Amino acid sequence: MKPVPLEKLVVDALEDIKGRDIEVINTTRLTSLFDAIVVACGDSNRQVKALARNVQEKARAGGFEVLSCEGEEAGEWVLVDLGDIVVHVMQPAIRSYYKLEELWGGKGPERVRRATSGTKEAAAGKE
Repeated sequence: MKPVPLEKLVVDALEDIKGRDIEVINTTRLTSLFDAIVVACGDSNRQVKALARNVQEKARAGGFEVLSCEGEEAGEWVLVDLGDIVVHVMQPAIRSYYKLEELWGGKGPERVRRATSGTKEAAAGKE
């Protein structure tokens, strides 16, 4: 059996539990600390925790090491460090507030882009 690449394993683990707005951002040109960031949304604290837990379980089952996991207590934003890939599982409000995709060169979910552009257009019209 051919080993599954870590990126595919992470995305599959998120999709298994209905993770939404999954975005994989290649960071190899930006940092040598990790190769990619995966950002996904869960609708509740419980789902965010379950998504992060499933990523950890699938990674370990696939032979990968989980270096650390942060934020499981609150469940609003859980970070899973898998070494080559860092996974951010967030509730939509947290994701739209921090806009990690903008920091790392990703596009972000369509609804976040629409909300942000609508705010910018409204602000421009008031000037």
